Amino acid sequence: MIFLKLFWTFLKIGAFNFGGGLATIALIQNEVVEKHGWLTAQQFTDIVATSQITPGPVGINTATYTGYTAIVNAGYSEWLGILGAVMCSLSVILIPVILMLIVSKFLLKHKDNKLVATTLSVLRLTVVGLIAAAALLLVSPETFGTYASSPAQLFVSIGIFAAVFIASIGFKASPILMILLSGVAGFVIYGFIV
Repeated sequence: MIFLKLFWTFLKIGAFNFGGGLATIALIQNEVVEKHGWLTAQQFTDIVATSQITPGPVGINTATYTGYTAIVNAGYSEWLGILGAVMCSLSVILIPVILMLIVSKFLLKHKDNKLVATTLSVLRLTVVGLIAAAALLLVSPETFGTYASSPAQLFVSIGIFAAVFIASIGFKASPILMILLSGVAGFVIYGFIV
């Protein structure tokens, strides 16, 4: 049954996720698109985009929208889709909440231990890799287009990406401002020019 498979999948994702929501995206994509085929690559890209612009943690938002979409794609009603969304949201945070309660007590007691500090340093490097994997996941034909099918979309997408990257890194521009300006640029360019 898809409900049990979704619960188990998101329970595993929650248990092995280090580094927050962006690090979760690659794990979720591998499970729901590649392994189980519950979503298409385009649906998952749309879910990630929606998850990033809606309030709340991106990993939990992605789990919520994925649960809903997977259930509806399986032929169940929208009401059962809502149940799937709630179940995926809760299952992805269940083990982390339990572990957080246990580990925080341990870390407060042993925060000056050299082994604990070394372990946290290694986990930080792992998080960087997972976030890079999530970023590379979003550089796909669904988001950027291809030169063969739509060269204009590819060049516009690369241009907007480069502008946001330079403004964010070089000028420390506000992420909210970058989202708004990117949306306006996309609307104007795709709506009137391309």
